[in-house]
Amino acid sequence: MGRAFVYVILGGGVAAGYAALEFSRRHVAPGELCIISEESVAPYERPALSKGYLLPENPTSLPQFHTCVGANEERLTPKWYGEKGIELILGTRVKSADLKKKALVTMAGETITYKYLIIATGARALKLEEFGVWGSEAENVCYLRDIADADRMVKVMQSCAGKSAVVIGGGYIGMECTAALVTNKIKVTMVFPEKHLMGRLFTAKMAEFYENYYKERGVKFVKGNVLTSFENDPSGKVTAVILRDGTRIPTDMVVVGIGIRANTSLFDGLDKGGAKLALEKGGIKVNGKMQTSDSSVYAVGDVAAFPVKLFGNDIRRLEHVDSARKTARHAVSAIMAPDETGDLDYLPFFYSRVFALSWQFYGDNVGEVVHFGDFLNSRFGAYWVNEGHIIGAFLEGGAKEDYKAIAKVVKTRSKVSDVGELEKLGLEFAFRESQKLIESTVTGSGTFSGVGTGMGALMEKPLYKWHATAGVVAAASIAVFAYWYGWKRRRW
Repeated sequence: MGRAFVYVILGGGVAAGYAALEFSRRHVAPGELCIISEESVAPYERPALSKGYLLPENPTSLPQFHTCVGANEERLTPKWYGEKGIELILGTRVKSADLKKKALVTMAGETITYKYLIIATGARALKLEEFGVWGSEAENVCYLRDIADADRMVKVMQSCAGKSAVVIGGGYIGMECTAALVTNKIKVTMVFPEKHLMGRLFTAKMAEFYENYYKERGVKFVKGNVLTSFENDPSGKVTAVILRDGTRIPTDMVVVGIGIRANTSLFDGLDKGGAKLALEKGGIKVNGKMQTSDSSVYAVGDVAAFPVKLFGNDIRRLEHVDSARKTARHAVSAIMAPDETGDLDYLPFFYSRVFALSWQFYGDNVGEVVHFGDFLNSRFGAYWVNEGHIIGAFLEGGAKEDYKAIAKVVKTRSKVSDVGELEKLGLEFAFRESQKLIESTVTGSGTFSGVGTGMGALMEKPLYKWHATAGVVAAASIAVFAYWYGWKRRRW
């Protein structure tokens, strides 16, 4: 028993949906493409699970957040896949892969063959048992990775309104789930081993702002400590958590967000006779076209470790929805139009929304940190400067144009000659660099003093010969920028 396809996407997360849309736009023929997913629903925008899905009133629900609405694209419902002739093989787990035969075998024993395979298996939530803590199977202990987890968490939250919860972990999931719990009128204590929230990204000053914001909403923090065991009632429900220093915290529910691990087990070669692909940074290593060590196999999203041009082609595995969307599209382009597809030039991007706050981060957070803005009024940011160039930028409370501006200075690795001046200018620095970019485009110089080695990516398009038309367009652009820049100066 078996089926054959030209293209197979293994995994049904965000990346799978965006890959399917790209295949459709490139006119894949009906019957050539399938998606194999362990989940029982078509691909959806996973970030919704820790945000709108957990709201106590008017929560978002499927089909509202099927991919690809997160990028303001089409909503790919099961009907859409049917109309495009794309087969959804849902509720199906693959138990083995044979790269030589280009075949996948499901738990039910069906063989599915492919000409090209895109691995979009994503990542799984780390479990407490992996750290020697037992008991997370209790009915009031929640993880959050897929829609089944979210449904379970909603049910537990509804039974705990007005009661208490302990959140284990101070990262993305910990922060976003805590905000959801508070919105559901649940008192929260956060426990994590780091010195402050979001230790992998936030500086101490940034973390202090968010911690104070959470405290104002009743959240308590236990930092520099870890969970070691649970106390349970006769039915098995957790009634308290016990920490390493002996602290006992009574609770009605527990949410665990302690990180994720890429789903590489089908391709790590550890099983006897199993498939073997090159691995790096905890993921499947790919080149700039998202191609693995097997030329007919590609990997995208959380499971892919790929070279980032901005960081000198250092291999990175990025755990965020933006990377999933863009690597998926790039892999399809490389498969369908290999001669027209270069290496991915990706700007690492992360964001989060909690309560009334919203932030975005671009690049890398290494080097000297320069804070700016108004922390008291939730409008602030930071630049990371390394070897005289901006390689990372963070902004809380910005408008769309603000985020574009900081993204541009990271992408172009803008040069910084005076850190004190950078701190004083803050967001204005990004606008000034943008203006210089416009002016350099008009003059055709292609470079300017405030920008470093990343300029080429934004200057690849040639200047046209119709200088009069270009001059008019440039003048209009500068006029618009001047108004925009002036307005921003008033805000910041």
